[in-house]
Amino acid sequence: MRVLQVDNMQIRRYGRVRVSPERTLFNGLIRANFKAEIFSDRDIAQFDAPFRIKPLGRAAANRRLLEMCENFRPEVLLVGHADIITNETLTRVRGILPGVRIGLRNVDPLFDDANVAAIRARMDVVDGIFVTTSGDPLKQFLTPNNFVAYIPNATDPAVEDQDNSAKDAFDWDLVFCGVGNETDTRYTLVKELHAALAGQDIRFASFGMHGFPSIWGRKYEDLLETSKMGLSLNRFEGWPLYSSDRIAQLMGNGILAFVSAESGLQKYFSEDMLAFFTDKDDLAAKALAFNNDDARRKAVASKGRAFYREHFSAERISSFMVEALTGSLYSHEYIWADQVFRA
Repeated sequence: MRVLQVDNMQIRRYGRVRVSPERTLFNGLIRANFKAEIFSDRDIAQFDAPFRIKPLGRAAANRRLLEMCENFRPEVLLVGHADIITNETLTRVRGILPGVRIGLRNVDPLFDDANVAAIRARMDVVDGIFVTTSGDPLKQFLTPNNFVAYIPNATDPAVEDQDNSAKDAFDWDLVFCGVGNETDTRYTLVKELHAALAGQDIRFASFGMHGFPSIWGRKYEDLLETSKMGLSLNRFEGWPLYSSDRIAQLMGNGILAFVSAESGLQKYFSEDMLAFFTDKDDLAAKALAFNNDDARRKAVASKGRAFYREHFSAERISSFMVEALTGSLYSHEYIWADQVFRA
């Protein structure tokens, strides 16, 4: 099957990619044996713009997408956070390819009003919507002509290429990376956790808040490679099954992940796969306990890594999206298949 992925592939970063669920998904399409192509809307807009001024290239990027659809003839269009592409262009794609199925993939949180508005703006022109939050919050995007489904954050062995569950030596015992905003609950939690762990025999580092700079690209990869445990914290907790893609980066690399018990991810993970915590004191106590019991840390991180790579692989998630859009029989027993909603 021919699949065209329309997303921001960050080509112009020249290797200094932040994090890229788009690339992970494309790897999954290839591993699942789809005839896959990519269209990077932001990069094309700048490449085709007069004087390389990206806003001047928006119309050109939309024309180029139509040209690519004419040439490649995809059966499925997977649209990510491709804000440059207009709904009018997607409608024109259907004129070129009457049988095409169009899906929207969104990995941002639904507590962000701008993100909710972005999904709502697409809901009338796509056949399916895939979001990394589940449950009732998804139903606001339903129309008589679409479905909405939960998808987990994907991992791929070419991206998460480490197995820290088998390592003994690390630069850091516990790490967190995330942009700091004082209105976010994690901002206060991380600050209080630093205070709680001060003077304890644990090396804890956080990046992106409290005066410490963010790290991206190779520096971020190097940090993951040399870290024993990691915090998978969201700006706000309690949204059904929602997690940022930190959870894939941690668990896919065999780094013991700490996740809020409010996430609802107990639906898929048991306590012998990751560490759920209820509050700052519980988090501090469990971090110290795992840090002092390396055999237990290895066992939990190893089991979590194996489970995550099996069930939440990019190959499996990309297959689910294509099969759901085309109405095909499922090729796998997707453990989140009960999270598909229709009007």
